[in-house]
Amino acid sequence: MKRSRIWLSVAATAALVLAACGTGGGNGSEAPDGSDGDPGELTAVRLQLQWAPQAQFAGYFAASELGYYEDEGLDVEIVDGGPDVIPQQAGSAENGPEFTISWVPKVLEARAAGSDLVNIAQIFQRSGTLSVAWADSGITGPADFEGKRVGVWDFGNEFEVTAAARAEGLEEGTDYEKVIQPFDMLLFLSRDIDVAEAMIYNEYAQVLEAENPDTGELYQPEDMNVIDYNEVGTAMLQDAIFARAGWLAEEGNEDVATRFLRASFRGWMHCRDNPDDCIEFTVNAGSTLGAGHQAWMMNEINPLIWPSPDGIGIMDADLWQQTVDISLESEIIAEAPPSDAYRTDLAEAALEGLDGDTTGDSFTKGTVEVTPGGE
Repeated sequence: MKRSRIWLSVAATAALVLAACGTGGGNGSEAPDGSDGDPGELTAVRLQLQWAPQAQFAGYFAASELGYYEDEGLDVEIVDGGPDVIPQQAGSAENGPEFTISWVPKVLEARAAGSDLVNIAQIFQRSGTLSVAWADSGITGPADFEGKRVGVWDFGNEFEVTAAARAEGLEEGTDYEKVIQPFDMLLFLSRDIDVAEAMIYNEYAQVLEAENPDTGELYQPEDMNVIDYNEVGTAMLQDAIFARAGWLAEEGNEDVATRFLRASFRGWMHCRDNPDDCIEFTVNAGSTLGAGHQAWMMNEINPLIWPSPDGIGIMDADLWQQTVDISLESEIIAEAPPSDAYRTDLAEAALEGLDGDTTGDSFTKGTVEVTPGGE
């Protein structure tokens, strides 16, 4: 919990970096307070990404490029994240971005330290976290971590892995060695760790894009054993849209949030139906990843969102409770969050104003060709 207090203590500094942009040109929308206002004025808001530009955020890039935000009377500045950005810290600052993308358990931890961030739309309906081990390692599940070097990322990315190990009676530092990975798969590829944490849309692909020195060909899925935390039962909710309760309470801001959600949902619906467009939008947003890797990522991101049984952005109450329970058992938080830690009314209002398929019940995952180095 100490890390959370540090995050919040420097939030004011982070806010200076995320200073607001000015308003842009208009589309004739009504002013946020319902008055006639200047029909040409857009409401300026900021969206803090959890990481650097990549297809994980393609729906927001699509909403920007296709004019969906402008359609809702918004001028949205998308603020990049990265290894030196803690989004829930930035989003908690009084003058920080109006909207923040982060993982639910990370925000639960921040809330326990005083943040008033509220989950207003649960975009990812499934976890993208995996652990991968070589097929010859004998590691097929968390029970096999005993005596092994288990790679994880820190800063809250490791919770699902450590919770799964604890469910098998294994504690880090006693029953297995926890190794903090850099944000790549080099320790795994060099076999300096026995099992590695990987996102299905990123690091897992990095291994498949690497050459197997024994064969001279790319690694294949059968070269690895994959542990999926959705199947293990310790999956925790990941990418969601958060806003500060204090900001939402200000006059007109719930309407702004609803319009922001509606445009963002349209962006994600477009990416479901037009993934190639959204790969291009992601490249335009400044991604440095290769086109092949972006194609893999887009193909894996969509199944984390679709289908959304109750409509995109609507919280699955059972998965919320599972995330809270694991957070408590893992001592991420000391007590359950209050009932207002998430709300669905804004997402429901956004869905009411949308045409098209908002659940993706008929969604089927596509296929992509793995390319060397993700190029």
